[in-house]
Amino acid sequence: MSAIDDLKQTMARLRAPDGCPWDQEQTHATLVRCLIDEVSELIETIDRQDYPHMREELGDVLIQVVFHAQIASERGAFDFDDVAREINEKLIRRHPHVFGTGKLETSEQVIAKWEEIKATEKKNGPVSKGIFKNLPPRLPALMFAEAVWKQIEKKALPAEGVVDTAQVKALGAQLDDATLGRMLFELTAAARAKGLDPEGALRLHATKVMADVEARVAPGDGGAARS
Repeated sequence: MSAIDDLKQTMARLRAPDGCPWDQEQTHATLVRCLIDEVSELIETIDRQDYPHMREELGDVLIQVVFHAQIASERGAFDFDDVAREINEKLIRRHPHVFGTGKLETSEQVIAKWEEIKATEKKNGPVSKGIFKNLPPRLPALMFAEAVWKQIEKKALPAEGVVDTAQVKALGAQLDDATLGRMLFELTAAARAKGLDPEGALRLHATKVMADVEARVAPGDGGAARS
């Protein structure tokens, strides 16, 4: 029996009627905070390049996947094998240059092909009614703002006057990882000193940018963006 089969059996045992009371009580919703915490701890080990602890934290993230799959299996929705099968099929489908006859030479070509294939796939979830991609609502504010700007650039949306694009270019010319990290930290520290919430402020501003840009686009111009 494989290690993953052992893990699945352990989780099923914990969820069984004579298993662990805490594990039995959990739902998809109650596990959300656990998932965020475990991913955050994994990111910390990656930042430190701490491989022994990274292995441990990867296991903590993996058990969250197994946990959710077990709960879904008990409801007859899907199981862990369904999750693994679907992502494996997706990887093969989106890498025709590896598993098919096509050939791509650069990472840029791979990303373009990935987006092309993704755009043709039938999605199970709702399609965004706005011009922006249906962004996950629980993204951290920095990732959310980055995703909003990515959509503006990708679709050449009219952001002038909503975003100071000249300032964006000027800042970009002087940034590197160290400078960016210092500026973000100092902004966060200044916000803390003023009693402001930098996470909330950035999320609200990014949401306002989306709304203002969408207001400038005539119906039908942007189309429905797929996620």
